[in-house]
Amino acid sequence: MLFKCRIILLVVFFGATFCSEEQTERLVRTPQGPVKGYKEDGIFVFYGIPYATVPKGKYKFSAPYPAPAWLQPLDAVEKGIICPQGFTFPNKTMQEDCLIANVFVPDTDKKKLPVVVYVHGGAYQVGYSNLATPIHLVKSEKLIAVTFNYRLGIHGFLCLGTNDVPGNAGMKDQVALLKWVQKNIASYGGNPEDVTIAGYSAGSSSVDLLMLSPLTRDLFSRVIPESGANLAAFSVQIDPLENAKVHAKSLGFDDVENIYALEQFYKTASFDILIADTFMNRTDSVFIFSPCVERKIGAENFLTDSPYNILKSGKYRKLPILYGFANMEGMLRLPFYETWKHKMNENFADFLPVDLQFVSEEEKNGVIEKIKKFYFNGQAVGDDNILSYIDYFSDTIFTFPTLRAVKMHAEAGHDKIYLYEYNFVGESAPTIPYTNLKGANHCAQTAAVLDGRFNIPGSDESDLSEDYLKMKSVLRKIWISFITSGNPSSSDTSIPVWPNAHADGSPFMSLGRTVSLGGGALLESRMRFWHDIYERHYRAPIPPPTPPHTEL
Repeated sequence: MLFKCRIILLVVFFGATFCSEEQTERLVRTPQGPVKGYKEDGIFVFYGIPYATVPKGKYKFSAPYPAPAWLQPLDAVEKGIICPQGFTFPNKTMQEDCLIANVFVPDTDKKKLPVVVYVHGGAYQVGYSNLATPIHLVKSEKLIAVTFNYRLGIHGFLCLGTNDVPGNAGMKDQVALLKWVQKNIASYGGNPEDVTIAGYSAGSSSVDLLMLSPLTRDLFSRVIPESGANLAAFSVQIDPLENAKVHAKSLGFDDVENIYALEQFYKTASFDILIADTFMNRTDSVFIFSPCVERKIGAENFLTDSPYNILKSGKYRKLPILYGFANMEGMLRLPFYETWKHKMNENFADFLPVDLQFVSEEEKNGVIEKIKKFYFNGQAVGDDNILSYIDYFSDTIFTFPTLRAVKMHAEAGHDKIYLYEYNFVGESAPTIPYTNLKGANHCAQTAAVLDGRFNIPGSDESDLSEDYLKMKSVLRKIWISFITSGNPSSSDTSIPVWPNAHADGSPFMSLGRTVSLGGGALLESRMRFWHDIYERHYRAPIPPPTPPHTEL
């Protein structure tokens, strides 16, 4: 019988040879120091590796500091560290120093494997590195995967435009992780010159923004945004200083016009105060504290112009993108339906995306009437048109920003966009209330690509239906093909040739029980409707103003 042997030389006392049928641990020597990982689900996993250090005290909103180093082997088994946030998760430890990475390595001696870095979602407010895991992708033995934490909510995305609180700390964490990958991933068997970044929800928005940042040049070569785009209203704060003022007032602090007093308030606030609100029930398609356009301070600015302006200029790295969403993303808002249907009828203006602006109430009301007519046929929002409720939130939060970005990419000469709509629905999926229909919910494609069920830890798929397992297999082959070659329809995928998308949102791949190429424009009439509104009423995000020179 063939088996693996390890020879362990105990140089102090004696030499010994130890053989076992299976290697259960792996020691790698990295620039940081030696790291020991363990076999789990047929692959080697290295948990809880510090990739950067969180600044403390008055500097807690700054870019991260360098990662620590060590001489003795780091036992990489810590699975529980998460960043401060308003949600609690079982068996997790919330702590300020939370910038850790996890590396998933196949049981192979291959070197220079392609690398995929997954950015977790959670509206920039909640979540953690292994909210969803990539074990099945790594079992293909064709790639290495990395997951990681980044600072969330106010801790990660307070943006005052001051020297100590410039903004985008959470995004600078992500940049630090990508730089860590460049320095360290070869030690684990990965190729630092062949990195794909992928993300779901806010992670999708993140990777779309990372592509536009001047800080990320040469850190990755492909992008997979799954249900979220850099043009979404939730992706970039429209007016970050105003957001900070309004929230401070809600917490009982009134001296908000004094920027340095406002800064001091946030610097000295406890984490209990900073994470008290997750902003998840906002009606205007945002979650308040998210990335921002920074005031130009020094050289470490993550984003100094709006994504719209950057895409319009065409001055960004045009990397291959696998871009798409599920067919009923707006199901994300079903938990609020019974309350929101009444509120929408009382004051629909509260449900307009925050990145729209109007010169008068008359103009705003005119747009509202157009929306009501288009989605609800002029009727009250109610049980008879709940599917229109879903479509409205699908479009305002996810689908229109994605297809608007595709349009701008194509118009800028980007010819490496692969567009899809995911519409597989399994038999166990719940029926939409007041209907006999089902749909693919927010990030349903992520649930298919990654392990098990979305948001449920573990890689066990033994009780999944045969149809869903087939769908998972197809999507994983597509994703692996794109990660390893930049083309989602290589010979290994057995799917139709996948052409690049044009400005009108065509062609696109329909990913469902069958995989087929859609010849027409994706969601054509709905996208045309919103394009006309945004051409007239778009409000671009702005940076914080330059603060006065006098400090407290």
